[in-house]
Amino acid sequence: MTAIDRTAYPRPGTRLTREELSARYDLTETDLAFIRTSARGDSGRLALAMLLKTRRDFGCFAAPAAVHPGIVDHLAAQLGNIVPQAWADEVGRTKSLYRYQTAARSYLSVTPYGDDAEQMVSSIVLDAAATMSDPADLINRAVEALQSAAIDLPAFSTLDRLVNRLRAEVHGQIYDRVAGRIASNHAAMLDALLIKPPDSATTGFSRLKQTPGPATPKTVRLWTNRLEWLDGLIDPDPLLEGVTHTKLRQFAAEAAALEVSDLIDIAQSGKRHTLLLALLRQVRMRCRDELIEMMLRRIRRTQAMAKEQLDDLHEQHRAIEENLIGIFGQVLETEPTQDNDAAFGRQVRKLLSEQGGVAALAQQCETVSAWHRGNDLPLLWPIHAKHRVLPFRLLDLMVVQSATQDHSLLEALAIVSSHRHARRNDVPGGIDLAFASLRWQAFVARRRSEPGTFDRRALEVCVFVHLADALQSGDLYVVGAETFADYRAQLLPWTECEARLPAYCATLGIPERGDDFAAMLKAELTTLAADVDAGFPTNTEFSLDADGMPHLKQLGTTAQPAGLPEFEQEIRARMPERHLLDILKHAEHWSRYTRHFGPPSGSDPKLVQAVQRYLFTVFGYGCNLGPGQTARHAPDVASAQSLRRINAQHISANKLEAAMVDVIDQYARFPLPRHWGSGRAAIADGTHVKLRENNLLGSQHVRYGAYGGIAYHHIADNYIALFTSFIPCGVWEAVHILDGLLKNQSEIQPDTLHADTQGQSEPVFGLCRLLGIKLMPRMRGLGDVTFYRPAKSIRYEHIDALFTSDIDWDLIATHARDMIQVVLSIQAGRVMPSMLLRKLGTYNRRNLLYRAFREVGRVERTLFLLRFFSNIEIRRVIRAETTKIEAFNDFLDWVSFGGPVIKSGDPVEQEKQLKYASLVANTIMLSNVADLTAVLSEMAADGHPVTPALVASLSPYTRAHILRFGQYALDMENLPGPLDPQPLPFENAL
Repeated sequence: MTAIDRTAYPRPGTRLTREELSARYDLTETDLAFIRTSARGDSGRLALAMLLKTRRDFGCFAAPAAVHPGIVDHLAAQLGNIVPQAWADEVGRTKSLYRYQTAARSYLSVTPYGDDAEQMVSSIVLDAAATMSDPADLINRAVEALQSAAIDLPAFSTLDRLVNRLRAEVHGQIYDRVAGRIASNHAAMLDALLIKPPDSATTGFSRLKQTPGPATPKTVRLWTNRLEWLDGLIDPDPLLEGVTHTKLRQFAAEAAALEVSDLIDIAQSGKRHTLLLALLRQVRMRCRDELIEMMLRRIRRTQAMAKEQLDDLHEQHRAIEENLIGIFGQVLETEPTQDNDAAFGRQVRKLLSEQGGVAALAQQCETVSAWHRGNDLPLLWPIHAKHRVLPFRLLDLMVVQSATQDHSLLEALAIVSSHRHARRNDVPGGIDLAFASLRWQAFVARRRSEPGTFDRRALEVCVFVHLADALQSGDLYVVGAETFADYRAQLLPWTECEARLPAYCATLGIPERGDDFAAMLKAELTTLAADVDAGFPTNTEFSLDADGMPHLKQLGTTAQPAGLPEFEQEIRARMPERHLLDILKHAEHWSRYTRHFGPPSGSDPKLVQAVQRYLFTVFGYGCNLGPGQTARHAPDVASAQSLRRINAQHISANKLEAAMVDVIDQYARFPLPRHWGSGRAAIADGTHVKLRENNLLGSQHVRYGAYGGIAYHHIADNYIALFTSFIPCGVWEAVHILDGLLKNQSEIQPDTLHADTQGQSEPVFGLCRLLGIKLMPRMRGLGDVTFYRPAKSIRYEHIDALFTSDIDWDLIATHARDMIQVVLSIQAGRVMPSMLLRKLGTYNRRNLLYRAFREVGRVERTLFLLRFFSNIEIRRVIRAETTKIEAFNDFLDWVSFGGPVIKSGDPVEQEKQLKYASLVANTIMLSNVADLTAVLSEMAADGHPVTPALVASLSPYTRAHILRFGQYALDMENLPGPLDPQPLPFENAL
């Protein structure tokens, strides 16, 4: 049976805040009139009011014993009576109950659950089961359908039995269909993956679950062999034909979480082979992605090493350059002393002879000039040549195709590949180099020995460098890959976009036609620029120097409210001391966030003391203690092996995100966080995390000067963490800035986004505008940012020097439809912004989609900068909000007291590690807000001043009262009372 708290099935026993009671249980005049005419006596009216409002709120009639007393009190107060003792008896009388329910249904225009409703639910669940596996998700879908159809929800057990029967039926059909397609030799090959060969140290199944190491030549060779091995196994695609993508992903996740013994124990016909095939399919796709990523990293490393060598050459040649400049200076000094050209020539010749002769000096000039203007191209081949066989072997295993009509790069790649073993330096001409820059074209042809030929080595390097750019930008894609697949296939068809277009444009307040959209942006930019120009003389904070460089006065510090130190000291003295494990337990009791944890099949966990073990797992991984250290301090609860198994099989990144949402929603119920922020803004920032050098994503970060990756966090302006992801070093953080907002499923839904310079770019500004997100970054180097003029003919009296370029309005108008198709695909969950921005982040002069988003972004960034310069309040808000993420990063370091290094080399585990830490941080914030609310009420009762200004100066990151060390134990019987999000003292007085 599925646990009810894992579903959206209503549970009316929760204590509600004053605001929640008002929003959900206030009776309208129409309600009161209906109740007075349909029931007699105080008990009857209260009973009918309770049935009416619970049916409207939950979708079913709640039993009297299940309704929280606060709801009863709230309804009774509106009816003008004291709660009578007999009201529950009134509901319990069969005739009265049926009569009240019938009257309420008629008033609300709803119907009871019957055979027709069950058929409707069965049809919906069968359709949903083709893409969903978790019974809780299917029950939620059934609840949603019944509520939308205005049909009473049946008992939870009724839905649970129905959903599990239908789910088993759908899965059985899939397993049988796959089993019918598998030949006996294929079945034997799959079963052989679960048996350790005599000459191997591990099974084939364990080999499937291996993760890549760093992008070294050794790893590339290992993973190339791995792809050959995977391709030599069964092709899973024909056998899995007809199974939906989401179902395949779920089956693969289930298989990856199992051990060999678990798979062997599966008795259901076809299930074991279906899970193995789904895992094999996913592993093959990821192996291609990983190999492409390794190739890109090797090519980028080659380019970086060439630049480093160029810098070394410049340093080595500095003495030669200084000597040549000195010789030229002597020539200039000689000229005034000579009477005629002949004498001057003899003197110069003598001078050159004394310095080594013309031939030697000419050689020095050629040596130095060869590396001028950043010309590192000649240095690429010797570095590339050491491991050139690896990318060729890799590409032999791939099918690379073009996502555009331009096939010149693929044709050049084919020619280069055909000449990989050639010894000649030249390649016959006739190759279209339109894909390459003019600099590259000149370099490839500059040492040709015959007309119409190219330098073979230069051409090979040129093709691989541009191949990396094209794969990164999406101009080329890899068949059978996942990350490097053709992203166009993920976009919504335009016919579907057209149906969504009116509602989308109405929500954003933009016109549907591209011409009108461009005209609206132009008018907006024209009006704002004119307003800023008119206000410039009175703006004492903003000035322009003689070169047109903008300057802003430094913002002053914000004064602290009077009495803040004493206020904070009193709070610290009153905050109850709590152990971190107890905080995790209390937050779980309030939010039930561990309800999301369990086997990937969706069945309920069969662990003894499951919640306790889940809490220890969250504690051990979230604080970076690891399973071994955690088990050492709590030997009676779980072993290190059991904690590892729970982490691998019961807790995924998606489940951690869902757990965070539960904690966030409870946090949002409190009035206190609203004094820190409205919840309408979020702040994004990345911080460096150390890794062991055993993984693909890790690298040396230039800014931090250490090896590792980037933990990219989104927090709300009321401090709570909304989303966390792990990204490699060297990636422009703006690529991932929108993912956190769109993946956030909590009650807190920001529409304004703050970041630093790394969190913005022109395409990001453009995409934000079309997603309805207001981007307000804190930017460095404002003098280097380009301002775009609305039209060439427009001039300004005061700020004209700011504008140095123009907007291509025709480009925006022409490609508005393409941009809208992308944005609607993002909103539909078909494409992630990070994937799109990764494509748009690589400049490609032929990528019109990139240019269109960039052009909209130029308008948006100019609008933002004009507001930023002209409005001091905007600058104050940005500074205040971006400071909060710095405090969060410091708080997260305190949470991860087990050590700063993420030890796992698995990218999936690295991502989970960060999400564990954010979950722990959020539970602490929830506990702190609950304690602070109680403490503030106590202080006000004792006569201490509690004002909005003082409260706004607090934060949920306080930690002096929290214990992290000692013997780890959890008393699951000693639970806290219900969460009580009461108003603050000064709010009660209003």
